[in-house]
Amino acid sequence: MITYRATLDVPEHTLTFVARILAAHRRRTDRRPWQRAATVYVQALMVLRWFRDGTDVATLARDARISQATAYRYLHEGIDVIAAHAPDLHDVLERGIESGWEHVCLDGTLIASTRCRERSESGHDVWYSGKHRRHGGNVQVLTDPTGYPIWVSEVAPGSVHDLTAARRGGILGALYHAAAGGMPTLADKGYTGAGIGVHVPTKGRDLDIGTRCRNTLLSAMRAPAERANALLKTRWKALQRISLCPWRIGSIAAAALVLLHLQAPAW
Repeated sequence: MITYRATLDVPEHTLTFVARILAAHRRRTDRRPWQRAATVYVQALMVLRWFRDGTDVATLARDARISQATAYRYLHEGIDVIAAHAPDLHDVLERGIESGWEHVCLDGTLIASTRCRERSESGHDVWYSGKHRRHGGNVQVLTDPTGYPIWVSEVAPGSVHDLTAARRGGILGALYHAAAGGMPTLADKGYTGAGIGVHVPTKGRDLDIGTRCRNTLLSAMRAPAERANALLKTRWKALQRISLCPWRIGSIAAAALVLLHLQAPAW
């Protein structure tokens, strides 16, 4: 076996933060934290390697000198501990209103996953997205006016439409309240019918010049929001294809958002 030195492209203060919250979690939950197979530093490094480079768990277990089962347990624990620090939707919207944002943008993204055998009552593959022609989970991403991601939703199966996912998660109700406070939401045509406060381009052909102008303005204003999903998926390569249970995608995305904010705060 050949050994070599490697560098993890993550700021040191991010590792320190993750190690600190993992240590606090161990003190709360473990009766004998000193009997753990790996230290909080090793566990934090494992989790960050998985997020940053998508390193497979077998390699993480080998490098940490622990069993693969323990590595999976530590990874899931780390995801949950980090995700617990994700911002709340209502808090994010209130801070946006206080900061004087003109609008926020809502967009859905499919986070690819391995094939899942879960079927609906009608026999359809629940996690298969016909739009993207691949398996994955639907996550709703909210951004500030510059297109920086500020909040992510729980996961919905890939077969769920963006508007349906927004309704199920209670997102639209919070957005209506924000619109009443003077901060509307911009979205694409997939959210047509979302209701008052959520502005989408008008569908159809041969539209009048005023409607075409409105569509152009909306598209230009929400264009920066397209970078939000790219920021999450390119910075944290684990999001490019999840090999864990697809129901874990929501927690994984929330943890990735926390890690992203540590490196480039939204405020």
